Amino acid sequence: MELLEKLTILADAAKYDAACTSSGAKRGHKEGMIGCTSSAVAGCCHTFSADGRCVTLLKVLLSNDCSYECKYCVNRRSNDVPRATFEPRELAELTIGFYRRNYIEGLFLSSAVLTSPDRTTERMIAALRLLREEYRFNGYIHAKAIPGTSPELVSQLGLLADRLSVNIELPSETSLRALAPNKTKAAILAPMRQIRDRAAESKAELVKYRSAPRFAPAGQSTQLIVGASGESDRHIMRLTESLYGRFSLKRVFYSAYVPVVESTLLPSLDTKPPLLREHRLYQADWLLRFYGFRADELLDESQPNFDPRLDPKCCWALRHPEFFPVEANRADYEALLRVPGVGVVSAKRILVARRTGPLHADDLKKLGVVMKRAQYFLTCSGRLATPLRLSGAGILANLMAVERATLPAEAGEQLSLFA
Repeated sequence: MELLEKLTILADAAKYDAACTSSGAKRGHKEGMIGCTSSAVAGCCHTFSADGRCVTLLKVLLSNDCSYECKYCVNRRSNDVPRATFEPRELAELTIGFYRRNYIEGLFLSSAVLTSPDRTTERMIAALRLLREEYRFNGYIHAKAIPGTSPELVSQLGLLADRLSVNIELPSETSLRALAPNKTKAAILAPMRQIRDRAAESKAELVKYRSAPRFAPAGQSTQLIVGASGESDRHIMRLTESLYGRFSLKRVFYSAYVPVVESTLLPSLDTKPPLLREHRLYQADWLLRFYGFRADELLDESQPNFDPRLDPKCCWALRHPEFFPVEANRADYEALLRVPGVGVVSAKRILVARRTGPLHADDLKKLGVVMKRAQYFLTCSGRLATPLRLSGAGILANLMAVERATLPAEAGEQLSLFA
C-alpha cells in the first residue's frame, strides 16, 4: 500500500477523536533540535494553544486494524472498512516531512488496538523515539495511552509525549459492558491513575534536578462520547467533576456520537449527531473549571438534562432568583462570576475599575460584560441595569431570543465552542 493511501485511511479514521488540544506545553527551541511547542493536507487539524493561537497538528492513527469489537466504533473488528498500519519509521518520516514543509507544528497520535494494547504501544513508542532521538523533533506530541497497557510502557510513552490521554468514551460501566465488551472500568482508570502519579513524581524530581526527564508536561485528558448510550447530562457532569478532582485532568472532551455503524444497541444511522447537547456540555464544563460551579448545582434529579434552548449559566440563574440581583460595586469575585454575561476577564476588570469610583451600566459594557444577558441580574449603586422590570417568564423569553441569535442557522452545523 502506498504511503499516501495509508495516510488517507488513517487520517480519516482519526477524525472522531476530539481530544486534540495543544495547551499546556511550554518548551522552546533547543540547540541541535527542530521545532518547539510554542510555535491543508490530509490529516491536519486545527486546535488552540493556551495563549489563543491556532496550531496545526497531524492527527492520525498508527493503525485502524483493531482487534476489539466496540459497537460504536467505525474501526471495530467486524466492520468492513479498508485497513492500514504505519510502520514506526513511516510515521516518523511522514511527521518530520510535514513539519519541514510547514504543514504542521505537532503530532496527535492515537491507534486502534493492533493485536494487544502492549504491542500497539510498543509501535507508538518506536515511532516517537525515532522522532525525538533520530530526527531531533522538539515539537508538540499528544499520544493516546491504550487501556490495558503495562505500566512500564505507559511510563516510556509519557517521557516521549507532551500530553497523554486515556479515552473513557462511555460514561458508565453498564454502557461499557453493553457496547465495548473488551474494555473495563478498571483497565481505563489504571493508566489514568498512573499518569497522575508519575506526573506528580516528575514535578518533584524537577524541583531537585533541573535535568530530570519530564513526564507528560502538558498533563492528561480524556474523551466522552455523548449520545451513544442513555446516561443523562447530570451523570456526565458528575463524572467529569470526579475526573477533574481525582486524576488532575487538564481537559475532558465531549464528542457527539456520529452514527457510523448499524446496531440495535445504538441510535440509527438516520439520527443526527447531538451537536447542541455537546455544546451545552462544553459550556457546563467551563463553569466547573473556571466559574466555581459544582455539577449538582447545575442539574439535579428533577432536571437531569440541560435545556437545549438556553446556556447552563442562564438556566441556573433563572432557577435561583434569591441570589440576584448582584450589586456590581460591592459583590465579590465569586458572586460576579455567577452572573450571566459576566466572564472571568470582565469580573476581574470590574474589581479593578470600581476602585476609582462607582460603576454604572454603561461602564459595565465597556468592561466586556454582555449586557443582553447581565442586565436582568445586575444592579449598579442599587439601580437595575435595565429600566424594565420583567417577570421570570419575560426574562426567559428575552434570553432565549439572545441565545438563538448566537447559534448557527443550520441545525446540523457544528457549534463553535466560543459561540
